[in-house]
Amino acid sequence: MATLEMHPELGREVPVGSIDKELRKLWEEDEARTNASLMNLAVYSEAPGSLEKNSAAVRELTAEHACRALLIGIDRNAADASIRAWITAHCHLSSGRKSVCCEQIAFALTGKATGRLRNTVFAHLASDLPLIFWWQGELTPIFEDRLYSLVDRFVFDSSEWSDPIASFGTISDAVGSATRELVVQDLAWTRSFQFRVSIAALYDDPLVLAGLPKVDTVEIIHHPDNRGTALQMLAWLAVQAGWRDGMELDLAVARRSGNKEGFSFEGPGGVTISATLTADESSAPLGLVSLKGGDTEVSVSREAGAAFLIRRIKCASHVVELPGPVDPDSSAGLIGEQLARGGKNSLFQKILPRFRQLLER
Repeated sequence: MATLEMHPELGREVPVGSIDKELRKLWEEDEARTNASLMNLAVYSEAPGSLEKNSAAVRELTAEHACRALLIGIDRNAADASIRAWITAHCHLSSGRKSVCCEQIAFALTGKATGRLRNTVFAHLASDLPLIFWWQGELTPIFEDRLYSLVDRFVFDSSEWSDPIASFGTISDAVGSATRELVVQDLAWTRSFQFRVSIAALYDDPLVLAGLPKVDTVEIIHHPDNRGTALQMLAWLAVQAGWRDGMELDLAVARRSGNKEGFSFEGPGGVTISATLTADESSAPLGLVSLKGGDTEVSVSREAGAAFLIRRIKCASHVVELPGPVDPDSSAGLIGEQLARGGKNSLFQKILPRFRQLLER
């Protein structure tokens, strides 16, 4: 039997059969620490080295979100089946001295893992607490009903998928077949939150709102890795403004040309709306969302790495510019935002069918 060792990031290695016993010993070693947990947060990855990276992410998250964290790293291509486990606690000062801590259990599995994932790993969930499952990377056969039937909230990042059309189909099937409500959250959608809030806030101005039926041009600039976020933004605009699909671009020009994509819509008043998505390597995930029509232009923009957005209204000769907050760039930061907001993500569910239509064009 291999010697159990202390890992600098993952903590104390323990026998899988003794995890609960070792956790009790961990808390008994320091009576000053308080164990806090409001949810189970499982972080799943098949990427090499993911356990250490995700432990650092959980340390950041637990500063604001108390949870029992389960890190799961799997090498499904390994010939032999094995499982190792480590326990540690992420602690943060409260009131100057006493520590509030969240426990973490890390599992490294090799070989066929579906049964062990459910029977061994999920056996260590804190009972009566919801399970938020953060899936990293491509969907694999591990994502099946025996997994997601245990999950309350399934979080993924579609920008990591090589075939988003197929993967969104898999997610849709899972939501439709789940035996209980499965809330899904896409970090690609979370990346557009402050842009959407800013656009909506600018249209709170009655003068700007009056110009909405005249919008005939939409321009979106995005980083090439974030096409899904740009399409979700476009789907949100189309759904919220009541735009129907148009035919102009289908009949007149190629939908894609170089780093640009074109879409056409028809507004409720019959106005033809031309939308352009431009991929730019130097852009922030979302660099610009602009709506023009008549003598009014509304835009929200962000330079790559900038700590604020620029909200801008140009109405005739009148120009107003205001700064606004940005969404985090890191995945851990985006997860933190999702955990803070909670909810059933009903707006994402509302725009999802339209987004999938745009994705498949």
